[in-house]
Amino acid sequence: MGDALTDRQEDLLIAVTLTEFSVHYERADPELAEHAWQLAADRLVDYDVDPRDVDTELEIGNNCGQRSST
Repeated sequence: MGDALTDRQEDLLIAVTLTEFSVHYERADPELAEHAWQLAADRLVDYDVDPRDVDTELEIGNNCGQRSST
């Protein structure tokens, strides 16, 4: 991933953050957690990205910290 994030990458990172928020606040405020989850899901649908593929879309995971030579 380069220095600047694309709009797509920013939206996918926001989706990840909203998902984390929804998981951590599920017991404290179920309604707010559900709303956060729905916002995250909407962003993923907008980009036709399955939640299991977000790490691939953001180029993170197995080669974390390594830049592509292409």
